[in-house]
Amino acid sequence: MKNIAVIGAGTMGNGIAHTFAQFGFKVQLIDISQASLDKGMATITKNLDRMLSKGSITEEEKEATLNNITTYDNLKDGVEYASLVVEAATENVDLKLNIFRELSELCPEDTILATNTSSISITQIAAVTNRPDMVIGMHFMNPVPIMKLVEIIRGYNTSDEVTNTIMELSKKLNKVPVEVNDYPGFVANRILMPMINEAVETLYNGVAGVYEIDTVMKLGMAHPMGPLQLADFIGLDVCLSILNVMYEGFKNPKYAPCPLLVNMVMAGKLGVKSGEGFYDYSESRKAEKVAGQFS
Repeated sequence: MKNIAVIGAGTMGNGIAHTFAQFGFKVQLIDISQASLDKGMATITKNLDRMLSKGSITEEEKEATLNNITTYDNLKDGVEYASLVVEAATENVDLKLNIFRELSELCPEDTILATNTSSISITQIAAVTNRPDMVIGMHFMNPVPIMKLVEIIRGYNTSDEVTNTIMELSKKLNKVPVEVNDYPGFVANRILMPMINEAVETLYNGVAGVYEIDTVMKLGMAHPMGPLQLADFIGLDVCLSILNVMYEGFKNPKYAPCPLLVNMVMAGKLGVKSGEGFYDYSESRKAEKVAGQFS
């Protein structure tokens, strides 16, 4: 397995491409937008520079990583020689199904098709392909180059051979793969998202403020990041999408998204990506923080 195609140059896609390339794989990073590809490569370069400054990689390793990545704005060309495709597009069912229909026709017969979905059924995705036994979930955690966990999700028809191949491949990336079965939210988000949703409900009900809620969970429960801050980093739209998938999948009201979360997403307050969520990440706010250091 030498050629890895990664679909989507956003936060997860560029992180996955970075990780494979750093471990010597040839990566084809694919996105329909050249601007997204440019931004993705800029992010990879920035992250490599940060690693370089900390002494965790050498200049030669940085250059080798970048040289291992080729960008494509055409799906057909990008997956032509892929041994593995990892789809990391937006968390939208219809979009993912359309991508996998195309991959089924464009990829070589022996190409394994993986998705980085955080909640959508692997079995449903596999059903639109001509190789359901070769479709699997590879749910990386953000930031991908740093976080050790990869959830490996077996669809109903995923073969033992494909599962074992992806488990071993994940280890070659210095990750810890954990095999789970195909149910809404899998393990990570089935546990995480209700916690985040409950934190939003706690804020919505006026029990405490944003800072207070996050401080209780950080200092009282030893979480490295509070649930509201974590939601901002994940993206409130992504959190809402995952909760909706679980609510529809289980038909259980405990997964129903808090009205405050729904309203924030409708208002465009998506967290870090939009500059504002439960916290303010705007440039003006950054300037205020910098000015405060010298006042």
